[in-house]
Amino acid sequence: MLRALDASKSGMMAMQDKLDAISNNISNVNTNGYKRVDVSFQDLVYQTLNKKGYPVTAAAANTSLEGLGVRATQLLRDNSQGELNNTGVATDIAVDGQGYFAVKLNDGSTGYTRTGEFTTDGNGDIVDKSGNRLTINLTAQGKQAVTAAGGFTQNNFKVAPDGTVTLQQNGTSTKVGNIDLYDAVGDNSMVSAGGNLYVPKPGTTMYKVKNPNMLQGFTENSNVDISTEMTEMIMTQRAFDMSSSAIKNSDEMWGLINNMRK
Repeated sequence: MLRALDASKSGMMAMQDKLDAISNNISNVNTNGYKRVDVSFQDLVYQTLNKKGYPVTAAAANTSLEGLGVRATQLLRDNSQGELNNTGVATDIAVDGQGYFAVKLNDGSTGYTRTGEFTTDGNGDIVDKSGNRLTINLTAQGKQAVTAAGGFTQNNFKVAPDGTVTLQQNGTSTKVGNIDLYDAVGDNSMVSAGGNLYVPKPGTTMYKVKNPNMLQGFTENSNVDISTEMTEMIMTQRAFDMSSSAIKNSDEMWGLINNMRK
């Protein structure tokens, strides 16, 4: 009976983790560049029924197994492309295909994002809403040109689909550098750092994406499908209720057995 309670408890805990992931997806349905997450499950240890005290037949004793429950193991990120939204804002950049933007975080480390919703700060740098600076590889002459112009603005900042950055000034176009996209091997090689930012797991090597494709004046919408999430939520809630009912039934059976002993 105790094992029935434990197995049902593990089922409730696993379904709660699933519900948490679904709730997070729904809350980020309008977050640009957000990638939905799902939960993977794993069976706990199985035992044979071939032991003393169990009234089973000889055939069942050799073949029957007793499960001890289930648990949530890890979050799986869905990296599929979200729809692209035309904003017309010069500092908005969407990744069409593979790759992440690299941004310099406030602590000096590097984070990665798909959001692409950038703006300019007081220094003329391209930054996200949290002030993290977009990594732009400027040439020596490009640095001088950008500095002389007082930094990037909505009017002089131009990005080509391959990431080439040019400075538009006085009717002339000057190449100043490029924006690289980065990725890692494996869909779960990076972990969320909050704020729709990701950092690589220990031992993960980031590499530059070949033939990147970017669209200036666009942002990538979340890839969350609200109808799918609601369906998943209903199914998960039912599974949670089933595990809860199993605990209730096991408790009632235990009570009946104890009363019989009295």
